[in-house]
This record gives sequence, C-alpha cells and structure tokens, in this order.
Amino acid sequence: MNYRYLKWDEEELKRLMHLMGLMSLFNELLLVTNGDVEEAFRILELLQARGIIGNSLNLEEFRSEIERKKIVYRDNEGISHLSKSGEKKLREHFLHEIFNTLKRDGPGDHLTEHLGTGCEMLPELVPYQFGDSLDRIAIKESLQMAMRRGIDEISITEKDLMVHETAFNASCATVIMLDISHSMILYGEDRITPAKKVALALAELVLKNYSHDSLHCVLFGDTAWEVKLEDLPYAGVGPYHTNTRAGLELAQKILLGTHQANRQIFMITDGKPSCITKGGCLYKNAWGLDPEIVNKTLNEAGNCRKNGIAIITFMIARDALLVDFIERLTRINRGRAYYTSPSRLGEYLLSDYLRNRKKRIR
Repeated sequence: MNYRYLKWDEEELKRLMHLMGLMSLFNELLLVTNGDVEEAFRILELLQARGIIGNSLNLEEFRSEIERKKIVYRDNEGISHLSKSGEKKLREHFLHEIFNTLKRDGPGDHLTEHLGTGCEMLPELVPYQFGDSLDRIAIKESLQMAMRRGIDEISITEKDLMVHETAFNASCATVIMLDISHSMILYGEDRITPAKKVALALAELVLKNYSHDSLHCVLFGDTAWEVKLEDLPYAGVGPYHTNTRAGLELAQKILLGTHQANRQIFMITDGKPSCITKGGCLYKNAWGLDPEIVNKTLNEAGNCRKNGIAIITFMIARDALLVDFIERLTRINRGRAYYTSPSRLGEYLLSDYLRNRKKRIR
C-alpha cells in the first residue's frame, strides 16, 4: 500500500473545521427557510453582521466550496438552488445527527420472528447443511465438536460444523407522514423544523439500509396529499388544521397498492387531530380534543392494524393531552411511539405496545 505524506497545515485544518461547522448551520437554515438557498445565505450574512458568526469566516468562499461540490447550483438568473446531491447530503446530515443511536434497534429494522436466510446473525447454533454460507460457521464450537473424538489428532468433518442461525429480513413498504398544520409553529414554538429533520433522517435511513423497500411521502393538514421525496426539504407549515385521519387513509391506500407484505407508516406530528372530512366538508374543532374527531382518527388506526400496517409515531411535543392521544392510537394499532421535544431532538422515549415495554434512547 502506498501512502502520500503532506506537510501539516494547521491553518488549512482550522479552515476545514470552520467550513464543517458552517455547513451544519447552513443545513439548519435550509430547513428553516424551506430549502431557500438564497434566504439561508442572507441569514448567514445577517448573523455575521451581528457578530454571531466570526468575520474570519469567508461566506463567499463557503458558497464557492459548496458550488464546487455540487451541493448547490446557480440557475440562468444567478439564483442558487439545492441540487439533488445537496438534498441527499441534507438527509445524510440529519440521519447522522439524530438516528445513529437508533440504527440497531430502531423502527427501520424489519427483523421478523421467522428464521431463515438473512443478514442478522443470531447466537443460536444449528448443524451445517450443504449450501450454508461459510461466514456463518462458528469456528470455536465446530472445533469443540471435533475434539470430542480426541485431541491427539484433530480432524474436522462436515458433521462437526456448526453454523449461526440467522433471522429472516423482510422487505417493507413505508410511508412517511409529515404534519404541516399551523400547530407546528403555534405559540412561537418551532416544531416543523425538528419534524422535517426526523422526516429527512427516516427517509435516508430507509434509502440507505433497505434498498428493496418502497418509500412514499405524505403531507397532511386540512387534507392529505402525496409528495416526492425530494420535496420534503421544501415543505412548509400552512394555515391548516390537522386531519390525521385523512393522512392515515391516504397512507393506507398507498401501502395496500404495494407488493410488499410488510407495511408501515412513520407519522411525524405534534399529536393533536383537529379536523376530519365529513359529508364532503371539513369538520374542525381546534379547541381541546373533539371526541368525534378523535374517535374517527382512532378508528382509522384500527383499520391500519386490520390491514397489517404498523404506525410508528414520532411525536415532536410532550403535552400531556397530546401524549395521551398518541398513547391511545399506538395501543389500538399495536405500533410504536417515540416522544421528544424540539429542544431535545436527540433523546427519545420509546413506547412499544407490540412488546409492552418502554425505554429511553439517547
């Protein structure tokens, strides 16, 4: 192997570290501005003018750097936009930021209770059969089997070989449901930015680790509609109520049209349903939890369970009433719920009604 040695350049290292920190801030601003690159740069300039960002950071150099890396591009009028590569980098950034701790035990893991050929090695051992992958052979245990015949001259036969059992990994159809109702920015609390972080991270988690899965995205407010994955960074809150039922109905329709036997919904919301479609009109009640709206929504969660569709909820709020509603929905669906708050996005409280357990994830 050949190595190339270069002179240590401490100033270059500092420059790169500054650019990395600036990139993290830029990613945050892209979410806040719904993917508006020019507006994100205007905010960077404002922050620098106010002394929040040091004058030693050259913003024009930063812009040139991310243009060179094809993260952003300029159109014919000189206006910068996020590229396809930039959209992927954005998803990767928030996956790394949020879900590193969830990779082993998170909702993106499609392990089933069935044994069979798969990539997840189990501690249980079974005798080797012709065709078993050689990397599953348990060396220590196979040697022990051979040594039972004596240790003077050890020879391993096929009958001595033991292999690790594996769990069967199934493909899965997934719908990401993102709440864009007005409550996501109500009372001065920004819930939509962390919600989009979760949506982007989940999307990248599925795309990166489960290439055979199908992935769809649904936004829901007064109604629900499907959007392309690349539209997620640009989603913004509207003057909408929260029609969770409509979102679940559309997600079910999409999932029942897929070929995968395993289906799931990742719902990202602040929890409170405040409207339903009734007789072709919008029935809404923004105060408290309306019994009719709640019951219709819970019925839809029950329909999801009947259709074999699991609902995994990411709740960007910790209000007692909203948590109680999500607990009921999760119990009926026998799904999972992850609770967090906008200020503590890296910490989740998992409620898993399928296994009847709770634990904290950091």
